[in-house]
Amino acid sequence: MSAAPSPGGDPVFAAFCAAGLWPGLGKRAAAELPGAGITGPDDVTADRLVKLPRVGRQRAERLFSSFLAAAPTYEVVELLVGAGLPAKLAAGVADGLGPDAARRLRDDPWALLGLPGVTLVDADRLAIAVLKGADRQDSRRGRAIVVLTLRTATRDGHTVLPADLVVSALQAEGISDPVAAIVAAVDGGEVLEHEPPEPELDEGSDEEPPEPDPALRTLSLARFGMAEEAVAENVARLAAAAERIADPASVRSVSKGLDERQKQAVAQVLSAGVSLLTGGPGTGKSRTVAAIVKLLRAKGTDIALAAPTGRAAKRLEELTDHPATTVHRLLGAQGASGGFSRNEEWPLDADVVVVDEASMLDVELTAALLEACPDGTHLLLVGDPAQLPSIGPGHVLGDLIDSGVVPVTELTTLYRQAEGGAIARLASAVREGELPPVDSPDREVVVVPAAGSAEAARRVVQLVTDSIPRALGIDPGSVQVVTPVHRGPAGTIELNKALKDKLNPGEGAVFGFDPGDRVVATANHLDLDPIGFANGEVGVVTGTGEGSLTVDFSSGPVTCTGQALFDLRHGWAITVHRAQGSEWPGVVVVLPPEAGGMLSRPLVYTALTRAQKHLSIVPASGAALARAVRDVAARPRRTRLAELLREIAG
Repeated sequence: MSAAPSPGGDPVFAAFCAAGLWPGLGKRAAAELPGAGITGPDDVTADRLVKLPRVGRQRAERLFSSFLAAAPTYEVVELLVGAGLPAKLAAGVADGLGPDAARRLRDDPWALLGLPGVTLVDADRLAIAVLKGADRQDSRRGRAIVVLTLRTATRDGHTVLPADLVVSALQAEGISDPVAAIVAAVDGGEVLEHEPPEPELDEGSDEEPPEPDPALRTLSLARFGMAEEAVAENVARLAAAAERIADPASVRSVSKGLDERQKQAVAQVLSAGVSLLTGGPGTGKSRTVAAIVKLLRAKGTDIALAAPTGRAAKRLEELTDHPATTVHRLLGAQGASGGFSRNEEWPLDADVVVVDEASMLDVELTAALLEACPDGTHLLLVGDPAQLPSIGPGHVLGDLIDSGVVPVTELTTLYRQAEGGAIARLASAVREGELPPVDSPDREVVVVPAAGSAEAARRVVQLVTDSIPRALGIDPGSVQVVTPVHRGPAGTIELNKALKDKLNPGEGAVFGFDPGDRVVATANHLDLDPIGFANGEVGVVTGTGEGSLTVDFSSGPVTCTGQALFDLRHGWAITVHRAQGSEWPGVVVVLPPEAGGMLSRPLVYTALTRAQKHLSIVPASGAALARAVRDVAARPRRTRLAELLREIAG
């Protein structure tokens, strides 16, 4: 693990420590290492670490063993620094490339593209540093660009891309034989090639069927292509295996207060293997689910209730008076590996599985859920297709609806509107593409216009810290700020700084956080004691230790260390995507000019529907807001699922 020494110590060691890659070593302790005579890897011993201020024998032993355990990352930092690349690119290396990452990168420097935040330019620079006679036409480079192109598309939710788009991307990077690069990626097993669908023929026609159009050939990353195939096959399996679990007449026992559509949804769950219940807020989806739970419990049927986020699961539990959990916990998520303990071999033991907020299900999580449902299970997905689609790739709820092969009950009657809910009224208008003037004398919805980002940011801080608590009696701890953007004066980063200054000032003792800070998770860490946390969960810091934080999430307290700390951000202001699946008593939605190009009807609609009792809207994007609600429907995602479902259904 040694590297060439330099006059001021070892540059690789310095870069490794400065990038925060030594688990458990904070910034302050890193700066104090030279004072304890530690300037290179060979200087790291427990005896020397004890000389650091505030480090006792036990912590020194722990730091020493965590340094030794980080050896694979250290070796990668050596390669990166040698190529003039930033050490922090090694952050996900052990997860992404395994313990022999350095050897893999020496064999194939373009494997670096598998890590987050790496560009093709970075990988090319590493190739020049580690390969003799590195060549732009290297087959490993072409294959990596195919995978990178498809992976970049998954960030926009696509599971497949037309082959000709991938060819164009290869040509743009100077690859002279794009077809060979695609063949290499398919042969390597990372990429799947999909033949175009057979053209549909009019029944009764005598003509020869036309050949499939080769321009419709598509490519996918193998993991997402296989996930879509698994979803389609398992939907067909559950549909075929389902037997009626109760007599339709039994719906009468729980039908008090349900309309015809809602009764139909209850009856559908009793007979269909997979069914969908959709509709906007205030249309009675929850009331219908509560009736289903009541009926099935009376029959002694085993039910599992789940939702993609902790908050949504908690709300489902309160509404049905039946235990609910996150989908990840239901499936027994296995920490960092991303696998699940419940699967085909060890399936779920519920007769009926109900998943709320199903618009958030990406294709891999849906595949895992379906694989864990044994024959005879009845699965009900409940969701609102007008919301933003999942953060992960796929368009599962929309594709299931579009396929026409799964029974769907759509609830359209607005019950909350009858009770005078200004939030529900506004949301249902936006859902239909209209932005009406707000009519809310009881201040359930308040519009606070601003000219530009800086003024919008000031208004937001004023609303959270003063106006909403004073005028409406909603404590700042129950108010969530939601914005489409991270950057700019009214993005999450600056708003969180401003809100921390007002609500919980402090120097950020551990990783920039203090007790009392609100935080949001940016990745899943379900392996932490006692129950971990999921991406998008919001919690409050209740305690700090050396290199650790205790955070109280809606699902319970969690002690965060190591990588989990890197995946926390301040959470007074969060993005609309992260807010999806959660609700708060008070919500402030800010729409700054920087968000103009991102605004769409699903985004605005998802933002508005996070509020339970009070919604403040701070529009600063001018005419862009009304235009987005009117004209910009969901950004289409390229997927194969609807086509696969129709093929299997024949």
